[in-house]
Amino acid sequence: MFYNKFTMNARNYLTNFTLSALILLAAVSFSFAQTAKVSGPRQEKLLNNLKLLIWTEPAAAKVRVKLRIHSGAAFDLQNKEGTMALLADILFTNEAAKEFFREELGGSLDVESNYDYIQINATGNTDQVLVILETLANAVTKPLIDKETTAKVRSARIEKVKELEKNPPHVADQAVARRLFGSFPYGRSADGTSESLAKIDFADLLLAKQRFLTADNATLAVSGNVKSDFIFKAVRQLFGGWEKSDKKIPSTFAQPDATATNSFLIPTEIENVSELRFAFRGLARNDKDFPASEVLTRVLHNRLQEKEGSKAAVYQTSHLLPSFVVLKVSNWNVGTLKKEGENAALPQNFFETVGNLLKAEIKPEEFERAKSEIVAERSKINAADLWIDLDTFKLVSVKDELQKPSNVTIANVQKVVERWKKESVVAVLVVSKSK
Repeated sequence: MFYNKFTMNARNYLTNFTLSALILLAAVSFSFAQTAKVSGPRQEKLLNNLKLLIWTEPAAAKVRVKLRIHSGAAFDLQNKEGTMALLADILFTNEAAKEFFREELGGSLDVESNYDYIQINATGNTDQVLVILETLANAVTKPLIDKETTAKVRSARIEKVKELEKNPPHVADQAVARRLFGSFPYGRSADGTSESLAKIDFADLLLAKQRFLTADNATLAVSGNVKSDFIFKAVRQLFGGWEKSDKKIPSTFAQPDATATNSFLIPTEIENVSELRFAFRGLARNDKDFPASEVLTRVLHNRLQEKEGSKAAVYQTSHLLPSFVVLKVSNWNVGTLKKEGENAALPQNFFETVGNLLKAEIKPEEFERAKSEIVAERSKINAADLWIDLDTFKLVSVKDELQKPSNVTIANVQKVVERWKKESVVAVLVVSKSK
C-alpha cells in the first residue's frame, strides 16, 4: 500500500496542482548557466518560520535533501522513553519508501534520531528533486498517527530494543549513563526500553507531533545541481502549509541527579564477556571550551589505546546540554577476571584509571597529533550538517566552528583538564556470571 502510494505520486506528479507553476519556472531556471559552488548557502525563511538552506553545486551527481527537527529524545517524558524515536519511525513506516528512493529516484532515504534531533536524509537524481521534496513534505505535514500505525511501529521498535538489551556493550553504555545522570535525559535511553515503549500510545505521538514536529522547529537543506529560485518556490508550495507551534518548547531541564554510588557490577548470561566503562560529565556542544575538550578526549583516547589496544576507546558525546565522556574497554581481562559473590577481584588502582590519565603531563607531540586528527575530521563534515548544527546547538557560525580546533593550545586543553578533574567518575563492569 505504501509503495503504491509513492508510485502513484511519481506517475501523477505533473498533474498535481502544486507543480503547475513550478514546471514553467524550471524551464526558465535551467536555461541559465549554473552558478559556481559557494562556501555558504542561500538562506531563506518561510512565513511559517521554516528555515531553508540552498547550495547550488553544478558538479554534483545527485541532489541531497536534509530535514532536521531540532528536538529529540531529551524531551521524552519520564517512563515513556522512546517517544521521539517512535515519532521518527512513524514518518516512514516500512521499507517501501526506501525501495522507492532506490529504484525510482536513484537515491536513498533514512531517518535518524538521537537526544537532540530527528533528521530525514534523502538523495536522488537531480531531475527527481520535486518528488523528493514532496515526499518529505507529506511525511512531516501529514504523518499517519493512529492506533493501528502506532501499534505497528511500536512493535517493530520493541523487537529491536529487546535485541539491544541482550547486547553487553549496549547494556554497559546504558548502565554507565544511568549511573552518571539518573533520570536526567542523558541517563535514559534515546531508543527507549521494552518497558517504556509498551506504555506509549498514539495519543503520546500526537502530542509529540504537535509540540515538536512543526515548521518553526525545523531546518531544510537542499544541495546539488539545482537553481535556488526554483527550489525556494518549490519549498514554499510544498512546505508552506506546515503548521508552526503555538507554544514555546522549554529550553531548560532540571539539573541531573547526583552520580550513583550503588554497585557497578552487572552480570550477564553470555559467556566470555567483560565490558568496562568509566564516565564523567563533560561539556555542552556550544561550550567555549568544547574544541579543547575534543583535543583532550583524543589525547586520552590515544593514551588508552596504547595501553589496552584497539579494544579501548575514549569519546565525548556532543549534545545541546552538558553530556559525558566515556572510557570503554571491551574484553577487559576477559577469562581472567574473578567474581567473588557480588564483587570482583579488581586491580588495586582500578578506580584511579581516569585520574591517572588526566594527571599525566600532556606532551607537545601527543597534543599536536590529537589536534591534527580533530582538525582533519572536522574538515570532512558535510557542509549542510555544519550549517544545520548552528540551529540545533546554538552555535556562532560555521566559520567559527571550522577555525576553533586549529586555534586550540595546550593551555586551553590544560584548562579543560582542571575542569574534568573536579568531576565525579562512575564505573560499570558487565561481566559473565561465574559457573
